Order: sequence, then structure tokens, then C-alpha cells
Amino acid sequence: MSNHTGSIKGNKLLTLAFTVLEIVAPVFLLAGLGFAWVRLGFEYRITFVTQLAMTLAIPCLIFVSLMHTQIDPAALTALSLASIVAYLVVSVAMIVLVLALRLNRGTYTAPLIFGNTGNLGLPLALFAYGDTGLSYAVVVFAIMAIWSFTFGIWLVAGSGALGKVLREPLVWATLLGALFLWRGWETPTFLTNTLELIGQMAIPLMLITLGVAVARLSPGGIARAVMLSALKVVICVAIAWGAATWFELDNIAFGVLVLQVATPVAVSNYLLAEKYDTDAQAVAGLVVVSTVMSVGALPLILAFLI
Repeated sequence: MSNHTGSIKGNKLLTLAFTVLEIVAPVFLLAGLGFAWVRLGFEYRITFVTQLAMTLAIPCLIFVSLMHTQIDPAALTALSLASIVAYLVVSVAMIVLVLALRLNRGTYTAPLIFGNTGNLGLPLALFAYGDTGLSYAVVVFAIMAIWSFTFGIWLVAGSGALGKVLREPLVWATLLGALFLWRGWETPTFLTNTLELIGQMAIPLMLITLGVAVARLSPGGIARAVMLSALKVVICVAIAWGAATWFELDNIAFGVLVLQVATPVAVSNYLLAEKYDTDAQAVAGLVVVSTVMSVGALPLILAFLI
């Protein structure tokens, strides 16, 4: 009897392992493709591709996802509130951590707060939870992006960026998508099909670009980066889990919030560090190390969520 029970448990664990592998494999394979592309010496204009994705593909993806979602508006409201609370608490926790470790605030705080919810979080949510998961994920991504363009830039540069927020297409795509969702409106079929095609570029482009960006970075301060990356995962998962529990999110929203908040350091933090002349090499180390660690961390988190 015990052998039979053990066999059943073993089969369940094996099934879970394969399920997690099926979810994360496309994410890391596409990122690996971008990594290999650069290592083989092929040209990749990351500035152009990033601008194309952020200005066109991602806004279309967000708008269509929200417009087509069948999720109860109350559930979306709960997720939005949980996301706001989670990022506020994460921000406070990371500021305390940076001060406690006597690290440079302008260099380390923003990278520890803002994860790769776009390049990594959106496709992971899609593969793990389908279109419903993607609809939830774009809400978390938009909230993180707005917080990053305001508070995040203030942390790095010492000044606000409200004007930049108002010029971001993804912000307006989110607001417009939310309006269409609330009113039950639909764009004409020909326009919807066009927007869907443009939006379908977003996820492959973001993942390949992630791999390209990591391939071009030179990690520095490995020991410190490993420690901070590990602390980031633990703190972010704990806070997101607590926020999701507090707001009584359903299983999909719960999983999406935890995954999004737990994503590794975003490459955009490195670009900001270069732009505003902080320690870009240290941030690059965080990006590379946290992304590599996420290969093991994210499947483990998914296993608990599933």
C-alpha cells in the first residue's frame, strides 16, 4: 500500500515538474535565442527594438487584452489595489534594506524594487495561466511601469517624471483598455485584427531582447549581486503573497501577482543607471545575476503556485 502511495506521489511530482517545464521553457529558450544571436556576432539594434515594443507592440497587446477580457471588473479592481499595496510595501522594504546595508540609494533601490514584469512577467503569466493570466498581468505591469516612471526615476535622478508618464503609450493603452472593458465596447473587427497582430510581436520581441541585453552586460560585484538578488526574491514573494491573501485574490490573480512582483531586475534599470550616471556596472551585475537565478527561482515559485 505504501509503495502504491509513493508511486502516486512520484507521478504527481513528475507531472508537476513537466508542467512547470512546459511553462518556463519557451520563456528561457527565446531569451537564450537572443543571447546566442549576439554571441554569434549578428547585429541587433536593441534601442530600435525596445522603442518598437514599448511604443507600439506592448500598448496594442495591453489594449486588446483588456478589451477582450471576460474577467469580473471587481476582480480586476482587487488585483489593482493589491498590486499598488504590494509595490508600496516593496518600495519601503527595499529602501530600508539599502539603508541597513549602507548601499548607495540611487544605484540599488530602484533595481531591487522594479522587476522585469514586461519582458519576463507577461509571457510567463501567459504560458502559466493563458489569456486570463495575461489580462491580469498587463494590469500589474502597467501599475509597475507608472510607479517606475515616477518614483523610480526620482530614486535614480532625484527628479519626478510626471510629464514622461503622460507621454507613455502603454499608460494610455491601459486607461483606454480599462474604459472599453468597463463600457463593454469593441473596436471594429478590421481594427481589432490589426491591433492583435501588432500585439503578437510584443512577447517574442521582449524575450529575445532580454537575452540580447543580458549577453551584452558585464556583471560586476558578483557576491553582492547574488546576496541582493536572493533577498529580492524572498522579500518580493513574501510581500506579494501577503497582499494577494489580504485582498482575497482568486487563484489566477494570486499567481500572477506573485510571479510579476518576483521577477528579476529589469534591464531598464541598467539603462537608467547609464543615463543618470549612477553605478551602471553594479546594476548590470544585478540584472545578470538575478536573471540567471530566476531560471531556478521562478519554476520553484510556479511549483508552489500550481
